[in-house]
Amino acid sequence: MSPARSPLHDILAPQSIAIVGASADPTKRGYKAMVGLIKDGYKGAIYPINPKADMVLGVKTLPSIEALPGPVDLALICTPAASVPGLLAECGRKGVKGAVILASGFKETGPEGARLEQQVLEAARAGGVRVIGPNTSGMFNLHHKVNLLALANVKAGDIGFISQSGNMLLALVLEAEHNGHVGFSTYVGPGNQTDVGFNDYLRYLGEDDNTKVATLYVEGFRDGQRFLQVARETTAKKPVVVYKSGSTEAGRKAAASHTGALAGSYAMTVDLLRQAGVSVVQHSDEILPVAEGLGLMQSARGKRVAVISDGGGQATIASDRLAEAGLVLAELSEATRRRLGTILFPQASLVNPVDVAGSTDANPALLAECMAIVADDDNVDAVFLVGMFGGYGIRFAEDLLGGEMRGAESMIELGRRCGKPLVIYSLYEAVKPAPLRRLHEAGLPVYSSIEHAVRVLSALGERGLYLQSRERQAAVPEVVADAAMLAMFARAENEGRDLYEYEAKALLRAHGIAVADEVVVRDPSELADAAQRFGDQALAMKVVSRDILHKSDAGGVKLNLRGASALREAYEQIMDACRRYDPKADIRGVLLTPMARKGTEVIVGVVRDPIFGPVLMFGLGGIFVEVLEDVAFRAIPLSRHDAQSMVAQIRGRKILEGARGELPVDQAALVELLLRISGIVAAYPQLSELDLNPVIAYHDGYAVVDARIIINPAVL
Repeated sequence: MSPARSPLHDILAPQSIAIVGASADPTKRGYKAMVGLIKDGYKGAIYPINPKADMVLGVKTLPSIEALPGPVDLALICTPAASVPGLLAECGRKGVKGAVILASGFKETGPEGARLEQQVLEAARAGGVRVIGPNTSGMFNLHHKVNLLALANVKAGDIGFISQSGNMLLALVLEAEHNGHVGFSTYVGPGNQTDVGFNDYLRYLGEDDNTKVATLYVEGFRDGQRFLQVARETTAKKPVVVYKSGSTEAGRKAAASHTGALAGSYAMTVDLLRQAGVSVVQHSDEILPVAEGLGLMQSARGKRVAVISDGGGQATIASDRLAEAGLVLAELSEATRRRLGTILFPQASLVNPVDVAGSTDANPALLAECMAIVADDDNVDAVFLVGMFGGYGIRFAEDLLGGEMRGAESMIELGRRCGKPLVIYSLYEAVKPAPLRRLHEAGLPVYSSIEHAVRVLSALGERGLYLQSRERQAAVPEVVADAAMLAMFARAENEGRDLYEYEAKALLRAHGIAVADEVVVRDPSELADAAQRFGDQALAMKVVSRDILHKSDAGGVKLNLRGASALREAYEQIMDACRRYDPKADIRGVLLTPMARKGTEVIVGVVRDPIFGPVLMFGLGGIFVEVLEDVAFRAIPLSRHDAQSMVAQIRGRKILEGARGELPVDQAALVELLLRISGIVAAYPQLSELDLNPVIAYHDGYAVVDARIIINPAVL
């Protein structure tokens, strides 16, 4: 059975609208909304509500919501904040399905506003009314002629936009007007998200036939877990573009682990969005170009790009930007180079980037032939035309315009048949010559910025690879909770503490994770037996205490110990140092384990983020996590592709691959470790936070050297 359709369809594409606070004053929103509906030719019923006026813009008013002749789909409430709870109660009694609340003065203003907002929510739920806002800029649905913002010169199109900034909408509307070919389907300002949140809007845009690409400007998520779930469902059908401003502090906490300290960051949010297939843009001026490009071309097979250029300098710039974006210059086949050689001057460069070197000065249509040749190459995922196409008739001679128009038609036909994205940068785009207008009209985007064009190519490649990874995913076996481990969690909870290090390692060991041999020494009389057990191995000794989280800071760690006498001396030093550090600390002995052999330090951690739920972190250890924060995040549960992409994402991944003669680490083993940790977290909701730091990665496996697990008493 297919899931039920989102209830927002009736609200965002309403057949009837009540304007509560309709006004004859041109400065009021109740007037502007009426103007927008009437001028755009809205076909549904309009009910202006104003007890002090008989008519507004020629439409008969009603004195109250109660006077409505029957249920309506949407009420636009333009009245002050204090009136809203009562008006929503009236909406509920009349069967109004949804309300857009423009007023501010709610939780964004402080405790009193928060109480008023709670009353709004209670009134809405009691009456079955879905609420957009409050504190929203409004909404429009241009295909249904619902323009409650009364914006002029906004073209109906296929970009759905949800924005927490009204000014961001205006910026995109003006940019689209200059572009001349981009249009919008639906816009909503979510405001305070008291009821309807980003996940609800995304679900609607995913279902909306008039929307090809869902685009969001986000300052903060209310329910990140649900949003990621909806994003995964939506990105399987159509592109989703997100610009996330700032960084959230909601997930940060004074945690006892590196993972907790790094969680909640902007970088974490971006990683989790990309994990769900979302195209994240870093700069606000990329929003519309990327949305347009994805809407028109959807995806590329991969990240191999062929560049065709009529200028060496811009070919070099394009190559630099492609490399910075993680794209690669496709290696053209010998057959492709031979075909190019038959139509270009001998001085042309036939390797990628292809520089036509003047071959097209008298025949600009030749650029389309070059594009067709490289598009036929199986090594090419996308074609990037860079230079002055569209401006030959301006720069050289007017009689070249015909050749450019023929070239444009050839490019359009190529785009229809080759199945690969064709992206065009022209330095003449700003003056919009006829050949470029023709390309744009036919659905081939032309950009005035190499950087924007490259960002589009990157988004297309990322989306294509994401869709392929979805198709290839095999199920990852679930971890089943162990009864002894559950009892261990219960004991720790009863004692009001987190897991000791040896208990954390026992949990890992119980589920197949490689942990070094160790022994807990609770009394110095046990040291001789411990020394005999490990023989001549160099040992590490660490204090066991519920109260000392940072053992090294307290002097609770001694390394490279051999023999019983060295163990006794280290034991005494640790006890003395830890008692000075915290005289009240509950010390339960020491943990002895062999020193790990030399390898590459990595860190694996987990937090339960208040917005996104359980999140796993992976990165290089040591200075890389302490200073550079070279880490990757994924929401749990992980797929195998997620785990593999985490390892590949690290900026210092060349260290894992074996830098300066070192053996490469066993990346497959690290992937299995990440998957097992993901399974453990899913199986044990009692686990609140986990830090494996360091894990020593070897060419033939790994070893967990230190482990910390903080429990979540709420589920015990």
